[in-house]
Amino acid sequence: MKRIEIAGIPQGITQLIQGSMMLKAEDMDYSGGLLDAYAAAGGNAIDTGHIYGVSSAQAIGKWMEARGNRANIVVIGKGAHPYEQSRMTKTCIQNDLIESLERLATDYMDVYLLHRDDPNVHVGYILEGLNDQLAAGRCRAIGASNWSVARIREANAYAEKHGLTGFGCSSPNLGLARPIEPRWAGCVSTTAEDEAWHEQSRLPILSWSSQSGGFFTDRCAPDKRGDADMVRVYYSDENWERKRRAGVLAEKYGVSANQIALAYVLNQPFPVAAIIGPQSPAELKDSVDALPIALSAEERAWLKLATETASL
Repeated sequence: MKRIEIAGIPQGITQLIQGSMMLKAEDMDYSGGLLDAYAAAGGNAIDTGHIYGVSSAQAIGKWMEARGNRANIVVIGKGAHPYEQSRMTKTCIQNDLIESLERLATDYMDVYLLHRDDPNVHVGYILEGLNDQLAAGRCRAIGASNWSVARIREANAYAEKHGLTGFGCSSPNLGLARPIEPRWAGCVSTTAEDEAWHEQSRLPILSWSSQSGGFFTDRCAPDKRGDADMVRVYYSDENWERKRRAGVLAEKYGVSANQIALAYVLNQPFPVAAIIGPQSPAELKDSVDALPIALSAEERAWLKLATETASL
């Protein structure tokens, strides 16, 4: 499995990152089996978050202890989620990280992301708090989840000026289907301008909801409106056309539209990895089978409606 480079992570991160919200420490036969299948497929990175609760993190920790593979696994954690009010303080940044490490039964997080931004808090204060955690050895790299490009640029400029470590990656939503509105409060989806900046800067993206919550599967159609959140976020004429075009390319490559949607993300002209949420080894295999699909720039432009025609 191809890997992307992130400063501070010498082994790199595989392009498919295993999500963890479905894992349960109370059912290690299921959780361990899913993580075993992911590792057997060549994956090395697991996404977690303080807000995801205790059980899923404990499942990861139990699995790593049982397999003796902590040194080979890149654990990506997130903290300082606002919950019901801003928690962008040095205390919350540290406490969430320490609690996550306790749940995971490990003494360091490979990559620690801030789960949301608070634009009212100065980037210098935030970076000082994160650099304190780097200095303490609690994490090896830092990044931002659901931060705007403008704020990331501001933060990394401050870090360079003041001799601090800046953000080594960003984790917004990047997908073929474009959200009509944020799925959750404070979420950030990339724009064309954002993607152009990532191409120029080479700052890696760890994309969440890369397959748009199943929009490109048979679960979603104009007459299937049972999932109110999917209807609210993704049901638009433009997205139906993107799905139709994904189906055309799916026939060309002998794969599914959902796999084309994942390939669209992984074939971007900048470093990118996709956080996936398979519920079973079979669903995991479906994502793994999308890895060999090589979409051209022309095909990607056609998929995202930037052009009307493409040489297919």
